[in-house]
Amino acid sequence: MTTETKEGRRPSLLVALIPIVFMVVALFVGIAKYGADPHIPLFLSGVVAAIVALSLGYSWKTLESGMIKGISLALQAVVILVIIGMIIGTWLAGGIVPTMIYYGLTILSPTYFLFAACVIACIVAIAAGNAWTAAGTIGIALMGVGEGLGVNTAMVAGAVISGVYFGDKISPLSETTNLAPGVAGAELFEHIKHMMFTTIPALVISLILYLILGFVSSGDGSNLGQVASLQNNLTELFTITPWLLIVPAIVIIMMISKVPAIPALSIGALLGAICAVLVQGVPVGETISAMYYGYAAETGVEILDNLLNNGGIEAMMFTVSLIIIAMSFGGILETAGFFTTIVENLMKLAKSTGRLISTTVATSITANVVGCEQYLSIIIPARMYAEEYKKRGLKMKNLSRTVEDAGTMTSPLVPWNTCGAFMYATLGVSAFSYAPFAFLCILSPIIAIIYGFTGFSIEFEDSKQDYETAKAEVASTKE
Repeated sequence: MTTETKEGRRPSLLVALIPIVFMVVALFVGIAKYGADPHIPLFLSGVVAAIVALSLGYSWKTLESGMIKGISLALQAVVILVIIGMIIGTWLAGGIVPTMIYYGLTILSPTYFLFAACVIACIVAIAAGNAWTAAGTIGIALMGVGEGLGVNTAMVAGAVISGVYFGDKISPLSETTNLAPGVAGAELFEHIKHMMFTTIPALVISLILYLILGFVSSGDGSNLGQVASLQNNLTELFTITPWLLIVPAIVIIMMISKVPAIPALSIGALLGAICAVLVQGVPVGETISAMYYGYAAETGVEILDNLLNNGGIEAMMFTVSLIIIAMSFGGILETAGFFTTIVENLMKLAKSTGRLISTTVATSITANVVGCEQYLSIIIPARMYAEEYKKRGLKMKNLSRTVEDAGTMTSPLVPWNTCGAFMYATLGVSAFSYAPFAFLCILSPIIAIIYGFTGFSIEFEDSKQDYETAKAEVASTKE
């Protein structure tokens, strides 16, 4: 059996943009006009990309291999997503999430909740080293507390996502934090220190905005009677005890101890099942059902039903199917050289350091939108621009920081990206709704571009080419 190895022709810029433009139009028409989910528009975009690639001389076998390779990049994410579904189901049935909601309603107030939610999510994500783990554990509880307090769920999701991605971005345990310097050729802790220049200001501004939102938007949760009623309902349905908080604590400790995410989360799901059976008295059969179908409650209280009816593997299949379709599309685009053509044409615009940083940011965001995976938003620009950064005497930590500022941070803002799809499945709020409130994710690439043009914190291999030299270079380019 022979293997097809023939490469097709490199697409021109106009040809490379055909599937991209089609995707934008298809998503807009499908979602805005017909209220469709993004699955079919992305599938049709993949069909168009495949037709164009075949016309360039690529064989179907080559394209199929690219699709499979693209899907394989997201397999770990799919497995984690399935386990998160089980965690949500068992932690609800086991009373773990209700306990966190109960005590959260006691401690937190609507005015300061968004600020507190972001800070709490930051701490847990730094410890866990993974935005998904933090969102799938403490994030779920924070969403419940926010809804109980009457805070806008889109705002809560935005605060949680800002927090978990801050932690994910600066934690040395994070995969993306290790990937970016690894691909760009920078040292890990130098990379983390360099990111502080963009990430800390973005976080401070975000926290100020969450405080302002808290004071401006008064939720229904300010009614103490409603909060007390919700807490009473929770105590009637579940055994509420601080001992149940040991389970999430164990998961966080495992992540700090560098236990891989899949076994750590699996243990968390099993501990939740044990709590459901032994603490809450849920029959074994119903506990198993909660792991697959999610926890189901019919209390007659709308807000409580919204809090409790969640989780299960089945609930994650919407997101799993979206990831598979999106990654197939991205795999075709990368295999047939669409990405390479677009990036090389962008390079023609990058005459100054500021424009080079801006082009890197644009490429990372484009890879998130088109490639549908945050790993691609780091790998593609880091791989394509590394030589250019070296030629210009820029330290490689500038490149690694920029791909994180733009790639890692904007990934949850794209609904069909693996990260955006995961957050929707986990927090129950679409990216279209929470994106305006995920301030940290919006500010990080903007700050990166500002630094590129001003020269602030941009470091060169030649120590003589310092901040003032960088400013002079920008000024001469403008002239």
